[in-house]
Amino acid sequence: MRLINALRLDPQTRLALVGAGGKTSALFRLAKEFLDDGQWARGASPGGKCVLLTATTHLAIEQTRLADRYFPIHSLEDLEIAARQELSGVVLFTGPQVENERVAGLSEPVLEHLFALAEARRLPLLVEADGSRRLPLKAPAAHEPLIPAWARTVVVVAGLSALGKPLTGEWVHRPEIFAQLAEQSPGEMITPECMVKVLTSPQGGLKGVPPAARRIALLNQADTLERQAAASQIARRLLGDFHAAAITVLSPPARELREPETAVDGVQAVYEPIAGVVLAAGGSSRLGRPKQLLPWRGKPFVWHVAQTALRAGLSPVIVVTGFAADETASALQGLPVSLAFNPSWQEGQGASVAVGVKTLPEWVGGAVFLLADQPQIPAELVASLVEMHTKTLSPVIAPLAQGQRGNPALFDRVTFDDLRSLSGEAGGRALFSKYGVTWLPWLDSSILLDVDTEEDYRRLLEWGT
Repeated sequence: MRLINALRLDPQTRLALVGAGGKTSALFRLAKEFLDDGQWARGASPGGKCVLLTATTHLAIEQTRLADRYFPIHSLEDLEIAARQELSGVVLFTGPQVENERVAGLSEPVLEHLFALAEARRLPLLVEADGSRRLPLKAPAAHEPLIPAWARTVVVVAGLSALGKPLTGEWVHRPEIFAQLAEQSPGEMITPECMVKVLTSPQGGLKGVPPAARRIALLNQADTLERQAAASQIARRLLGDFHAAAITVLSPPARELREPETAVDGVQAVYEPIAGVVLAAGGSSRLGRPKQLLPWRGKPFVWHVAQTALRAGLSPVIVVTGFAADETASALQGLPVSLAFNPSWQEGQGASVAVGVKTLPEWVGGAVFLLADQPQIPAELVASLVEMHTKTLSPVIAPLAQGQRGNPALFDRVTFDDLRSLSGEAGGRALFSKYGVTWLPWLDSSILLDVDTEEDYRRLLEWGT
């Protein structure tokens, strides 16, 4: 999985990187992937594909050599002269050289003009907006970070190599501030708990992030099983404050741009909120009574299905109602779910899918669609679909039992525009050929059973006893 896909970036990205433990690696990895992207929206630069990089903080001079073109900018006139040249490849703009083999970040007026250049030519603009002395972790000082107001995506980087190490200046930039935010004492062991506290603090990882920006945590250096397990634990806990959390192993940029990636290099997983959509609007014409209200193990079908979604960690959970809407709502009382009424429920499942997707918040990474006539679906199956999505970001993931397609299915957000346009009986199956399906093998064939007739209902009752 490429990093630009994991972070869901487009060729007109406006991104700022802050934190520690891999910002420069991520910066140049993203630039390289943008140049290799087959979906590139070519800008107006006569030189062809181009990615603009800059910094609002100091960079080492050696880092400037990683760019294809480098422009030290002393004044707005310098930027105007550079902009008149043919720009292609990775183009880096910084301020002038300062002490200790470093260059300064761009001043705010120059940065605004660089933003205008990116807008005019429809080019990606990536900004390293924080310094960390090349340590795995950091906490921002009073003047940090320097995130431009126009940044639409902010990536907060943290290096997992600091886990289990002492909270000292050897591993953390500004350890005293980090200790305060983590509610620890200097010298204590760095744990996943304290990383979560600092990353989610308004004075830590979230400091200075523009309110409308998409917030992504990038947990880098996950190159051992122990770090991978800790990263998964951290990522899940960050989702209340971040829109996504990516787990990566990113090679240092000097190596990354000159040598092939190693087997472990790259994105390992992406955690995003995954919604649940329970389709409970049908009129059950073949059965003759609303099957979403049929009793099973002491509760209506729809209650069990909603509980499955909740136990699997889906959030939010939307129940699409239609026929017998009031009774369905009553059956769900007390559960933390939202209701969405489909006035066109007679048209079929496609209309209900469209209503459900239109109700979802824009920040969810995908949705699992559950049928109200399958109360026997285990939460473990739903969780397995979500886990496969974290590793692949596949557009469609569905279970396969005894060689047959089962339900529920998970649809990535890239399919949402098409799902919103559905109507009639087809449902999400209509998109399988367009996007392709990633199959999740499942041994329990009971997931193939749904209830359309009294005989189906009898079989389900017998199975559940």
